Amino acid sequence: MTTGSQPASSQPWLHQKGSVIQEFGTVKQFPIALSYEARMYSSQRLNKVLADTQILYGLYKKHHWIMRGATFYQLHLLLDKHAGEQLELVDTLAERVQTLGGVAVGDPRHVAEITSIPRPPDGVEEVPAMLSRLLEAHETILADAHDAAARTVELGDDGTNDLLVSQIIRTGELQAWFLAEHLVDTPLVRV
Repeated sequence: MTTGSQPASSQPWLHQKGSVIQEFGTVKQFPIALSYEARMYSSQRLNKVLADTQILYGLYKKHHWIMRGATFYQLHLLLDKHAGEQLELVDTLAERVQTLGGVAVGDPRHVAEITSIPRPPDGVEEVPAMLSRLLEAHETILADAHDAAARTVELGDDGTNDLLVSQIIRTGELQAWFLAEHLVDTPLVRV
C-alpha cells in the first residue's frame, strides 16, 4: 500500500516528535458516571500513592539484592515476593488513574518529584535499618491511602475506594506485618 506518491517501505520513521495531547494533572471526560471533581481528586491522590508505591517497589528490589546476614535467604525471597506484589499495585494504580481520565505518573524522575518516601543511602545499611525503612514507607502509603479512601467515599468514587481499601491497604498491612515480625528479638532456642 502506498500513501500519495510514496512507495511502501519497511523502514521505520525514526525520531518522531509530537505535541503533548493531555497535560499531567488534568482529567478528560469519560462516561463513568463520576463528577469532574471526583475524578480530579481521585486522580491526584492516586498519583501520589502511585509515586510512593513505585519508590517502595524500588526499595524492595534494592534491599532484596543487598540483603545480608543469617536470615539472608528468607528475607531475600520475602522481599522479592513483596516487590512483585508492589509492582502489580503500580500497574493497578496507573490503570485506575487512566480510567478516571487522568494521566498516570510513570517517569522515575517525575516520581522522585512527587514521592514523600525519603531516599535511602546509596550503600548497604544494616538489615534492621533496611526493614525499618520499608516499614516507614508502608506506613506513609497506608496513612495516605486511608485518608484518600475516606474522601473518595464522600465523592461517590466507589472504584477508587475499593482499590485503595481492598488492594493498597490490605496488601500494605499484610506486608508490614511480615516485615515487622522480622524485627522481633527472640532467640530460636532457649537453654
